Amino acid sequence: MTRRAVITGIGVLAPGGMGNKAFWELLTAGRTATRRISFFDPGEYRSQIAAECDFAPEAFGLSPQEIRRMDRACQLAVVAARDALADSGLGLGQQVAPERIAVSIGSAVGCTMGLEEEYVVVSDRGKHWQVDHTYAVPQLYGYLIPSTITAEVAWTVGAEGPAGMISTGCTSGLDAVGHGAQLVTEGSADVVVAGAADAPISPISVACFDAIRATSPNNDDPEHASRPFDLTRDGFVLGEGAAVLVLEEREHARRRGAQVYAEIAGFANRSNAYHMTGLKPDGREMAEAITVSLDRARLDPTAVDYINAHGSGTRQNDLHETAAFKRALGEHAYRVPVSSIKSMVGHSLGAIGSIEVAACALALRHQVVPPTANLHNPDPQCDLDYVPCQAREAVLETVLTVGSGFGGFQSAMLLRRPFGGSP
Repeated sequence: MTRRAVITGIGVLAPGGMGNKAFWELLTAGRTATRRISFFDPGEYRSQIAAECDFAPEAFGLSPQEIRRMDRACQLAVVAARDALADSGLGLGQQVAPERIAVSIGSAVGCTMGLEEEYVVVSDRGKHWQVDHTYAVPQLYGYLIPSTITAEVAWTVGAEGPAGMISTGCTSGLDAVGHGAQLVTEGSADVVVAGAADAPISPISVACFDAIRATSPNNDDPEHASRPFDLTRDGFVLGEGAAVLVLEEREHARRRGAQVYAEIAGFANRSNAYHMTGLKPDGREMAEAITVSLDRARLDPTAVDYINAHGSGTRQNDLHETAAFKRALGEHAYRVPVSSIKSMVGHSLGAIGSIEVAACALALRHQVVPPTANLHNPDPQCDLDYVPCQAREAVLETVLTVGSGFGGFQSAMLLRRPFGGSP
């Protein structure tokens, strides 16, 4: 029997959309969740805006001990995992043996907020090069190691199977879900809790992106700062969040009568071995990832009904993606709708890939293409159908989602409507 991986549970915590219903309503309404940074005084920075989650951990059921122990990214991941498990209807302690449950979590920058806060303390706000570790919290080592997030999720869901952390920059979330699907199809697990979390809205992250002028300086109008594929775009907007999915072997899901959002039909990733932040304009590596994912799904390029673009809102990325879609899909690229949800929820680095997979699964469920917000003046060099401003009803059987990350990482995943098109 050929094993196939399907999505049976979704948990999303995103700016402006905490929970699946609120998240989908935000996307289909074309609302943006970007605002002036409230976590610290951003006045000294070039870019002073971000897409923040309205997340109070105690309101989402975390205990005082969990809140003290876990960094914000960890908290987001754990709550999203709990939500995904509840959404799936799985009682893991009774229905699945613990050793048949795996965890695959992605993060680009791990526990950045906790790590930076502790450095400020132990260095006395940077005054001392040789720091005094006795001032640090006992969890400092956990903040340093990104796999702490994976461990917390595994403990939360009672997983005793394979567990791993995927950290491939901005493709981390997409790669973590792809790795999870592979664990299902190869037989290493029957259920995989897969996704990603990042909470990078901290002074060090903002300063780093300021230094390379990657983020938007549109501080006076944060609502319209993220403008992928628009001629007036001026950089991406930093975000935060988490999305965790329950992946399940298809027949296992069918036997228990589970709801199925989508099947993960194909996945591939590539590296351009070129530059830490630069992209080649021909989009060859992303196109290669798309082509291989189509081959693995045994699909023709014309089968793609919607593309969820990386769509960060930088000129370099937008032109790179446009070229990749044309190279991989040929003339069909001009007929398929494309959009970027980063225009609404910002760019949460490693987390965004899993958030976008969740958006694609919901698009398949509701047969609606989310819009690209703030796209009022299309760049003539981005000449595809980038679905401006308003959501669009469409017949969707197959959707493609892609990611592009610093270091040259390029990933592509195909999701299909399950069970011959029945939702």
